[in-house]
Amino acid sequence: MTAAVATGVIGAVTGGGTDHVLAAPTALDGRFGVAHVWTVGLCALFVLITLAITIRARRTTKGAVDYYAGGRGFSSTQNGLALTGDYLSAASFLGIAGMIALQGYDGFLYSIGFLVAWLLVLPMAQLMRNTGRFTMADLPAFRMRRMRVRLACTVSTVTVCVFYLVAQMVGAGALVSVLLGLHDGGTFLGVDAAQARTGAIVLVGVLMIVYVMYGGMKAATWLQIIKAVVLLGATGLLTVLVLAMFSFDPRALLGAAADASGHGSAFLEPGLGFGVEVPGEPATTLFNKLDLISLGLALVLGTVALPHILIRFYTVPDGRSARSSVNRAILMVGAFYLMTLALGFGAAALVGSERILALDPSGNSAVPMLAEELGRLTAGPVGAAVLLALISAVALATILAVIASLTLASSSSIAHDLFGHILMWGRPRESQEVAVARFSACLIGAVAIALAVQAQEQNVAFLVGLAFAIAAAANLPVIVLTMFWRRFNTKGVEWGIYGGLASTLLLMLFSPVMSGKTDPVTGANLSVLPSWIDIGFFPMENPALIAVPVGFACAVAGSLLSPERNSARFTELRVRSLTGWGADQE
Repeated sequence: MTAAVATGVIGAVTGGGTDHVLAAPTALDGRFGVAHVWTVGLCALFVLITLAITIRARRTTKGAVDYYAGGRGFSSTQNGLALTGDYLSAASFLGIAGMIALQGYDGFLYSIGFLVAWLLVLPMAQLMRNTGRFTMADLPAFRMRRMRVRLACTVSTVTVCVFYLVAQMVGAGALVSVLLGLHDGGTFLGVDAAQARTGAIVLVGVLMIVYVMYGGMKAATWLQIIKAVVLLGATGLLTVLVLAMFSFDPRALLGAAADASGHGSAFLEPGLGFGVEVPGEPATTLFNKLDLISLGLALVLGTVALPHILIRFYTVPDGRSARSSVNRAILMVGAFYLMTLALGFGAAALVGSERILALDPSGNSAVPMLAEELGRLTAGPVGAAVLLALISAVALATILAVIASLTLASSSSIAHDLFGHILMWGRPRESQEVAVARFSACLIGAVAIALAVQAQEQNVAFLVGLAFAIAAAANLPVIVLTMFWRRFNTKGVEWGIYGGLASTLLLMLFSPVMSGKTDPVTGANLSVLPSWIDIGFFPMENPALIAVPVGFACAVAGSLLSPERNSARFTELRVRSLTGWGADQE
């Protein structure tokens, strides 16, 4: 998820001991200080370390297996850390904690959705590793007409990855703007907010291209491992400091957060952010609740079919290692999301919603502000500067790691599926295919940079939900039906992917996200399109509740309308999925 995913809820600071910090000087107000020096230094150190790893990985990347799957030499523990790093994006670290700080109980619903999704990933990990080689398309292509299947899978993979990439990169620009105190005007060392955002987008885009072009999966995996260790360590440190402020009594923390939120006990109950009941408007209330279900459906089902998560199953030696790596990832992801509770409620109690909203209405500044406040209370101004710098560097590292994996997933699909199996009829030289993968990474990166620069003034939070919804509606039906339905065939794959993709995009186009949504208090336009354009007729902001059944229905209908059958290949696929026999030779 992107760092711009959270939405603000206005509340007053009524208690919790925050009055004494409302006027405190902050490193986030744009004044150059020690915190900025530490932030730049730590970010530069992370970049230098990861570039050194990329250079080393380049020396040991010889062929397609090395570039796409890291030589299949990573252990289950290493891959579990990499999966954790892949999955915990900037929104997990900043956005969810910010939502909890502003919306209380409802903010935690995102965490629940993300964590529950891994219960579905677990049974699929071993089956996917046993049946594929490098990309999602390898699975259905084993049973069906390869060119048409691979083309459809490439379209879906690239679409999901580009939407996700743009959102992450815009989030990087917004994060830098907030950290430098440029979000509400002014300059920092002669740089204004627009220039800082553009510079951040270009910088992370260039680094992303370098990581993927030169290091491939080996560099991306070690980048994820380092990011996961640093992220979990920093989150654990903040959690311990927050609990220490309340004598390790969670009840005291929750009580202080509720008092400081301005909502009282309602802060700890559902209804502030999602599924809001509107008095006198039963239809609106119903759609609000359905929208919450739709969002949960996208988060849970979309995770199973995200391309950058799927390709990570191929980096381990066998299916058993893939399953073990998911088990380890579940433990680490679960621990992380439990810690976001402490971060979110800690920010509400120690910083206060008023200060958070004043700095960034989306709430994404809650964790950096909490880090600065904890550092000040623990070790004075120096502690505030160091802890803020650490959290800022971790946030930027988080974005870099996720966009590298997304770029690798999309470039791998273009090179392996589109070039290797369609343009070269399945007979490319390995050197050719890897060269195309590196060029594709450069191309995807350039497109993502251009789109992110153009969209940096827009609220692109919906792109993340859209990516999850497309994965759930277009990719998931193909994966599930390929594995478990004998009658599934080529036309079913095409109809399922294109039907799920088209229905998701069309429903999003005609939703309140794109047009017709206004702030009930101020009347401000909250949609992407200008206020004078209103093409909305679909009442929900997330289309998964409709699009996922449509995707499955299209896949089933396409299969039934085609006479194509290949029971022998299905039987062989089932044997392979359970045993792993011949998986790496196909």
